[in-house]
Amino acid sequence: MREVTNLMIKEYNIKKLGYDFMGFKFKRVNELSFHHMIIPHRDCKRLQVEKDGYIKWNGAILVQQTSHEYLHLIETYERERFNEITQIMIQINRSGQIDQDSLLNIEYLLREFESQYEGLTSKKGHKLIKDSYYNRVYR
Repeated sequence: MREVTNLMIKEYNIKKLGYDFMGFKFKRVNELSFHHMIIPHRDCKRLQVEKDGYIKWNGAILVQQTSHEYLHLIETYERERFNEITQIMIQINRSGQIDQDSLLNIEYLLREFESQYEGLTSKKGHKLIKDSYYNRVYR
């Protein structure tokens, strides 16, 4: 698991860039995590996917406490938008580079989501869109 994450961090030059596949900034590499894009982690065992799906073609590198968490929130509220963002990250993975056009497309999708859900709270009274979710390159 950690090996593929480290490999992808190196291949995509993420440490030097200072942001992840969704354009979220980070300070330390240990903030980064592997996000299963094509086959969700929950399905990997049942589908007998090698290495529990921790395979380069199945992953994106995201900041755990911001973009990773935020993407799963979007998945809960708007599956279609989640799928659109995932498709962009799959293209980033296929191309082997985090390009500006992809990040701008993701930024557009995030801003649309924020315009609909900004100021709303969860059932427990927590803000849906945390302030840390705005720590992005194009924000």
